[in-house]
Amino acid sequence: MDSTGIKMLGEGEWKTKKHGAEYRRQWRKVHLGIDAKTLQIRAMEVTDKRQGDAQMLPSLLAQIPVDEPIACVSGDGAFDTKACHEAIAARGAIGCIPMRKNARRWKGSSPGVLARNEILRATKRLGRAIWKRWSGYHRRSLVETKMHCFKLLGERVTARRFGRAKL
Repeated sequence: MDSTGIKMLGEGEWKTKKHGAEYRRQWRKVHLGIDAKTLQIRAMEVTDKRQGDAQMLPSLLAQIPVDEPIACVSGDGAFDTKACHEAIAARGAIGCIPMRKNARRWKGSSPGVLARNEILRATKRLGRAIWKRWSGYHRRSLVETKMHCFKLLGERVTARRFGRAKL
């Protein structure tokens, strides 16, 4: 799971770098859920730039049919929230989400809390670098590959109204 920005209004990147940014730059955020084995886009949401990644994870998981199993959900540290871990556990998947550096054990006995505390224990026992290799976290970089392919279609949305900016 990851997201990228698509420009809706404003000048190009070269002009911004050369002369500075204008005030009227507007972006849309595209949240993608990608199958790491097939690199197919399994879920997608388009939001405004203020929408956080963690808030979108439950709705992205809901787009994947329940009869299709999900083995692992990978995402960056922004997904280290109770709502995300609960949504992942509800689908019977394992979360491959790195803990924040100052992470503490969560209280509670729900499946998401228990799974997250297990990740925290493994991270502290193995260290972050070894945990990332052991858990397969680096397969998340395949999402970045798909983001690049997605942006090759164009980095700009021509519709100015949110309802018309369907991808």
